[in-house]
Amino acid sequence: MHFRHSRLRNLAIGSAPVVALLAVVGFAPLPFSVAQPGLTANVLGDDKGTPVITIEGRPARHTTGQLRMTTIEATGPSADVGIADVVRAWFRTDQAVMPRDSVYPSGGSDKEITEHNQAEMKESQDSATAAALNYLHLGAKQVKVTLNLADVGGPSAGLLFSLGIVDKLDGNGSGGELTGGRTIAGTGTIEADGSVGAVGGVSLKTRAARRDGATVFLVPKAECADAKAELPGGLRLIPVTTLSGAVSALKALDKGGDVPSC
Repeated sequence: MHFRHSRLRNLAIGSAPVVALLAVVGFAPLPFSVAQPGLTANVLGDDKGTPVITIEGRPARHTTGQLRMTTIEATGPSADVGIADVVRAWFRTDQAVMPRDSVYPSGGSDKEITEHNQAEMKESQDSATAAALNYLHLGAKQVKVTLNLADVGGPSAGLLFSLGIVDKLDGNGSGGELTGGRTIAGTGTIEADGSVGAVGGVSLKTRAARRDGATVFLVPKAECADAKAELPGGLRLIPVTTLSGAVSALKALDKGGDVPSC
């Protein structure tokens, strides 16, 4: 589905839905963005012909499963969003209305906002690499990881990047793949210590994940309720709070063990 707005951005960030509209009905254009499910990308695969994850210093494992980071697609920071757009999106399950300044930093030009989102993505990639290497007890001098993913901004691909690095370097720790050959999607920020943070927009991201073939979705535990509210059929939620917990859950899933659920 295409909006009438010419500028749409794929973002790994999200936001909670707007709670009240009445206070701003009289203003036009309104300070909102309208979002829908965005692209997903397999961090174990290629992006425009270049591997998303490149490993140097250690052999990289061959993988057949997928770890798909998810995004929302939102009207651009300069797009005019009127009351008709807001009302139309408000009553749809495949769109969401969000305060514009929760999607984009306020007060900046389009160029400044793009640069901000790119910087957030770079910081997220650095944290994801540090978290994965810390989990595997490897130092940056032992292995070099390069991450490449174009046209996406924001911090919430961090968890999936970390899991991809773990799968490429260690798999499930027993000779198999961390994914078990499945298509697994998810979202979540990550810190160098492995803690996973909430991001928002999960109800749209679960739709993007299921659309692109995922059967499992890793969600920050704090956002379980949002993810369950409009969960697509055939998609299993696994709540996570840490990278080690996410790895353990995926190993248990592959072995038919006890897996956390929302």
